[in-house]
Amino acid sequence: MFPKRSFVFAIPLFLLACSSAPEKPAPAGERYGGIFNFNEAKTLRNIFPPEVTSVAEQRVASQIYEGLVGINPKDLKVRPALAEDWEVDSTGVVYTFHLRPGVRFHDDPAFPDGKGRELTAEDVAHCFTMVCTKGFGDNAYWLLQGKVQGADNFHDGKDGVKDVSGIRVIDEATVQFTLTAPDPNFLYSIAGAGCWIWPKELTEAYGTDPKGHGIGTGPFRLVETRPGDALVLQRNANYWGVDEEGRSLPYLDGVRITLVPDQQREMTEFLRGGLHMVSELSLANIGLLTDSIDTLTGQRRFSVSTMPTLSVQFYGLNSSKPPFNDIRVRRAFALAIDRQMLVDSVLRGMAVEAEHGLVPPGFSSYPYDMVHGTPFAPDSARKLLASAGFPGGKGFPRVQLQVNNGFGYRETASFVQDALERELGVGITISSVPDHEYFDRIERGTALFWREGWVADLPDPENFLALLDGRNAVADTALASPLNTTRFADPRFDGLLRQASEEKDDTQRNIDLASAEELAMRSVPLIPLYHERSMQLTRPNVIGLQANALELLDLRSTWFHAATVAKQEQAAP
Repeated sequence: MFPKRSFVFAIPLFLLACSSAPEKPAPAGERYGGIFNFNEAKTLRNIFPPEVTSVAEQRVASQIYEGLVGINPKDLKVRPALAEDWEVDSTGVVYTFHLRPGVRFHDDPAFPDGKGRELTAEDVAHCFTMVCTKGFGDNAYWLLQGKVQGADNFHDGKDGVKDVSGIRVIDEATVQFTLTAPDPNFLYSIAGAGCWIWPKELTEAYGTDPKGHGIGTGPFRLVETRPGDALVLQRNANYWGVDEEGRSLPYLDGVRITLVPDQQREMTEFLRGGLHMVSELSLANIGLLTDSIDTLTGQRRFSVSTMPTLSVQFYGLNSSKPPFNDIRVRRAFALAIDRQMLVDSVLRGMAVEAEHGLVPPGFSSYPYDMVHGTPFAPDSARKLLASAGFPGGKGFPRVQLQVNNGFGYRETASFVQDALERELGVGITISSVPDHEYFDRIERGTALFWREGWVADLPDPENFLALLDGRNAVADTALASPLNTTRFADPRFDGLLRQASEEKDDTQRNIDLASAEELAMRSVPLIPLYHERSMQLTRPNVIGLQANALELLDLRSTWFHAATVAKQEQAAP
């Protein structure tokens, strides 16, 4: 366990010079230079690609690592990354990727001479094989599960299989994947964090859980890790990326990520000018948005970008234990919550009601009306609870609702606590669990009733329904179930999900997915609450930062507008 440290926002710039000198001097010019500062209030459990499970971890890790392909934050379309191009054969199942020449891993003592070596197709094959390795890639395996030929047999250790037959190295710069069937989302799947590329030297030097270390090919390299305090990233002088005019990327000299859980302190530091971005506000800070213009100088203090996200917030229920092993109790809880009032009165309109189920609004081809969701119906809720043996809540055990820090999480919990007491006569206790324990308790099934959220890895409804895929419901309750935390398993749901994945007609595919979601919502393994809106605040001098529905953070093309800074300094009293 790392020692607990006191927090200091300002980290000396000399930390950026702690590593070996770059092979190439940093470019000069209008867009180049500066350190981008932001804070992550959520705990970072891991930034090693196969272990990345949260948006906060992804924001940090995506500066260090990349995949064969990426997602453009401007339009959410797949774009080339480590693979400069690829082909798909006429059957739609064979993908051949051609790596960019000259891409190098970051310098690190893990390499014999401390200098990063060139990326090869063997590295790609190794990373994808490790994702399919049981006990190693468990958090990311679902991205390839049932998709890549031979992945399931390798993962399950069937018949002494020693490799993944659908992963083939053609030559040093070419790698090929053979799928089990055409998959319209395969490129999106491998754009996910779990499929980002790292060298085998990383785990050879630092173990299979290399916390505190990171070696990728991304625009920035990790040079300083201070647990519970900060991470410092330095410009990758050997980065392959260039902008539309051929200028080297990234523009920034580095990135500093502080790790303060107190969002009030985070906002104070942002308003003071010590941070360049705030990616998530607390409810208490929403009122500060009216202060975007400095009343003394008339200058803009910050810019605000807001949009609906492809996300869902829900309450999970442990249906393997009483009282939630009774579907009547689960449904009664769901019917007793007025989601519209929650969104309007508690979340101040910064979310939309989860009217149907898990899948958020925004998918034009998805038949939302097929998924009926759970209305606010307190009379029906009381009748169900009475039929389960708890009339008026009498005899109902005291249940803990596990929550952590985040936008409106505690306020929502208080709202739900009051609703269940008022409508059902049920008393629940709100338990604030430290972040380092929070998800471990959920994944291991020790939590009974908890808050959880999901932000899409890719813009497709299927990504949300993966949360209930029975293949990922670990039956052994002594083991963790990191993706399907409710351990919901229904062969009918799974059959519809598989049917959708093989369907070529997009309309029918979405009907299959909606049918699966409707079936799952009738079983109430969880209670969808709302879909969030993102709100990103940036300093006026920050250029090129793109807010998006997947909450991706791409700092490759971010830069500071010097004229804006100078104007602000001249106007300051």
